[in-house]
Parts: sequence; structure tokens; C-alpha cells
Amino acid sequence: MNVAKEQGLISRGIPRRGGCWADFGSGTGIFTLALSNLIGPEGRIYSVDKDRAALSAQKRMFGRFPQHATLEFLGADFTKPLPLPPLDGALMANSLHFIETKDPVLGLVMSYLKRGGRLIIVEYNTNSGNPWVPYPMDSPSCKRLAEGLGFADCRTLATIPSRFLGEMYSFLCTRSLG
Repeated sequence: MNVAKEQGLISRGIPRRGGCWADFGSGTGIFTLALSNLIGPEGRIYSVDKDRAALSAQKRMFGRFPQHATLEFLGADFTKPLPLPPLDGALMANSLHFIETKDPVLGLVMSYLKRGGRLIIVEYNTNSGNPWVPYPMDSPSCKRLAEGLGFADCRTLATIPSRFLGEMYSFLCTRSLG
């Protein structure tokens, strides 16, 4: 499976191999695999999705890749509190556009992060949705939201063209050290 595009979107937000991460709304795991490739076998990923069939598909896929990060599969709604350890990082790839009111969810995700922990968001670069992507958020809106919640170092990492809604971007912000 080629995940070069996904790795390209998130790689600049991952400073080193290892660490404890979560992928919120992981689906069938294409970005989970990209994250696993980048943090390597030294790392741990909590793959969170309420779709248990998607998590089963991930388990089968990762069964073919034993050299990757240790994975914990959590069938749960990431908009609700979860039993997670303090995280070095969190990934939300194509999951926030299903949430209309994003502030409480991002605040919850921030609460899981260690001081200096990183949040990487991958989203469509528009504020106009459709039935499949109901609540996208362009990069400037993402920056305003993240900074308003107290995240630091908020910036766009990369953009790529998309057949759907024109462009996708990846965005990085960190939980402040203070």
C-alpha cells in the first residue's frame, strides 16, 4: 500500500520517531499507517474510530506490517472523553469536517496532549461543505480556532490538490508549555 501522499502531508509535523500518539477518527487507517511509518516501531498509536468495521479492516491491514508502531484499537466516539494516556501527538485527518461545533472537540483533544504535544489536522481547504464533507474548515479558520483555544505555533504544513473541494492541507499546532 502506497501512503506517500499521506506521509507527505504530515511528516513535517512529526519531529522524531517514537512517542505516544492517537489518530482520532482513523477510519480504515490510511493516515494511521502513514503515522506509523513516521514514528516507527519505537512508537505507540491509539487508533480511535466509532466504526468497528473500519477498525477491523485496520487490524487486518496492520497484520501485514509488523515492523510498525504498536497499535491499540479503540472503538469509541472521539467527541466524548476517552481513557488515554498523556499523548505526545494527535492526528485528526478528515475527521473534523464531520463535526459542526469544533471547539469542544479540539479542547478535549488538547486535554490529552502533554505540554508541547502536537496536533496535526488534515482537512479540505474550504468553508463550503457538501453531503459527504458537511463542515470543512479552511486553513485560516483552523488557525483562528486553534489559537483561540490556546494552541501555540499554529501553521499550515503542506497543501495538495484534491479532486474533491479543490485542495487539502495539513496543519500543526502545539499545546503550550505554560
